[in-house]
Amino acid sequence: MTVNILFAALPARWASYEAPLSQALTEAGVDFDLRTDHAPEAVDYIVYAPNSAVQDFTPYSRLKAVLNLWAGVENVTGNATLKAPLARMVDHGLTQGMVEWVTGNVLRHHLGLDRYIHGLEPGTWPQDFPPLAQDRRVAVLGLGELGAACAAALRGLGFDVRGWSRSPKELPGVLCRHGAEGLEQTLAEADILVLLLPDTPATQNLLDARALARMPKGAVIVNPGRGPLIDDTALLAALDAGQIGHATLDVFRVEPLPKDHPFWAHPGVTITPHIASETRAATASRVIAENVRRGEAGEPFLFLVDRAAGY
Repeated sequence: MTVNILFAALPARWASYEAPLSQALTEAGVDFDLRTDHAPEAVDYIVYAPNSAVQDFTPYSRLKAVLNLWAGVENVTGNATLKAPLARMVDHGLTQGMVEWVTGNVLRHHLGLDRYIHGLEPGTWPQDFPPLAQDRRVAVLGLGELGAACAAALRGLGFDVRGWSRSPKELPGVLCRHGAEGLEQTLAEADILVLLLPDTPATQNLLDARALARMPKGAVIVNPGRGPLIDDTALLAALDAGQIGHATLDVFRVEPLPKDHPFWAHPGVTITPHIASETRAATASRVIAENVRRGEAGEPFLFLVDRAAGY
């Protein structure tokens, strides 16, 4: 039987995905009809971006699953009209891109490269060498697919890595903690802090004034996770006071970041425009095709979202 798949995303996404997704579905042995305009009552699966025109899932009466194109699902988990299973995107390209961005920025701050990139005063020759990676404590908040991969990569570079998650986790060579007490301990030991938590009511403003004060003086924050994890006002105050040495931010509460936001002008903030990682059509298409194959075979879907937890 032919499987009807609706691609619900912005037009530019369709242009990128039509060919690789069709190929991946064919290779997975799925007999499919992939379109952007199926009648709702005929749709079996929706390949979905939360910023698409589909916001009411009620008409999709035979829907078997929604397969999210994004790693983040906070914009769809609260949709009461969605009754079908929801799978988040976990793909090699997304993970590898995040590992590269995180390790690059951690190394940049570890080595103090900004000082040289922005230029030394002529005639000065400071030779204050950075510590070895083994003597730099790096903490990763959030040990899901992306956080665990970044923690492992940083450990592979020799850093003293610790991680924190809501529930207990174990990673080789990484000191893993969980719960409120574990968070306090982890913050207190974070010379460089990497944020890779999801955006949920429990994680919003997690890095508030109290949490920032808990960190070592002069610590660095690297946030490719979600903008609402940080209290912007508290971060600016901590930067001004020297409690936080620098913040490299890729995600924000409002995107694009408004041109009058204080982050733009602050010397202690580096802004990148949500480029830490991106879902790659070629690799993501294989993940989507595998989930459609599983659905048709009666096998469990990959990367199902816990709607109550929000991720």
